[in-house]
Amino acid sequence: MFLGTHEPRLDEKGRLILPAKFREDLSAGLVITKGQERCLYVFPSAEFATLTEQLRQAPVTVKGARDYMRVMFAGAHDEIPDRQGRITIPQALRTYAGLDRDCVVIGANTRVEIWDSTSWNQYLSDREKGFAEVSEEVFPGLF
Repeated sequence: MFLGTHEPRLDEKGRLILPAKFREDLSAGLVITKGQERCLYVFPSAEFATLTEQLRQAPVTVKGARDYMRVMFAGAHDEIPDRQGRITIPQALRTYAGLDRDCVVIGANTRVEIWDSTSWNQYLSDREKGFAEVSEEVFPGLF
């Protein structure tokens, strides 16, 4: 499980140092791909394989499923972090997420998300009030 918020910076080569607490779970390999709200999703390779198996169950006759999978898989990049815990984020993914220098890396349960710092701060500001005021079940049976 990935938790917390971290603020690393991209270097001039498009590399990002993973937070120390995430490195062990990602050391065997990871997949970076486009996520919702213009962030990047980072999955441990094994978790991405599980997700892939689940997506294989979607019927190819459903246009929305085909569209989602095309974008997700076409933009995916697999990598093994180097000894310093750095990963290289391809230019196309940096462009998609608007990553320049200042980033926010958040734990999001089974995945890590990489956000442009300004985009993350705006997203969080827009959502925190609603989060604090939730008065109905967001996840039926859980909360």
